[in-house]
Amino acid sequence: MDNVRPPLPPFTLESAIEKVRLAEDGWNSRDPARVAMAYTPLSQWRNRAEFVNGRSAIIAFLTRKWQRELDYRLIKELWAFADNRIAVRFAYEWHDDSGNWFRSYGNENWEFDESGLMQRRFACINDAPISAADRKFHWTQGRRPDDHPGLSELGL
Repeated sequence: MDNVRPPLPPFTLESAIEKVRLAEDGWNSRDPARVAMAYTPLSQWRNRAEFVNGRSAIIAFLTRKWQRELDYRLIKELWAFADNRIAVRFAYEWHDDSGNWFRSYGNENWEFDESGLMQRRFACINDAPISAADRKFHWTQGRRPDDHPGLSELGL
């Protein structure tokens, strides 16, 4: 095995919630190489209309993404799980280089191998312009604090 990323499938409610939070933490690091290590070397993604295959392509994709999506902050929430699959809903806030703010909403379906690495990721995402005053994600860049509300508590 390339590496082991607990919690491992088959997932329980508690381990699925933990896996979702670990993924959120990784993405909030905005470190493409760190994020890519949670995926199999040949991981397959569909992100919006873009197809991404393998860790090097994931790193390139995320590097481009976070060069465009500035001050990115993400919250993920478990939607459903079974065996080696997890479905999440998420929202993230970001602004472009002109200072226009957006909240992006979406759903992801994940499939994991036996070592806990994600081998398939399918994401559907919609962007909604927001004003800076409508932002809800105000923590310091990096991991969302444990006491910060999640999507349901924020009414998202």
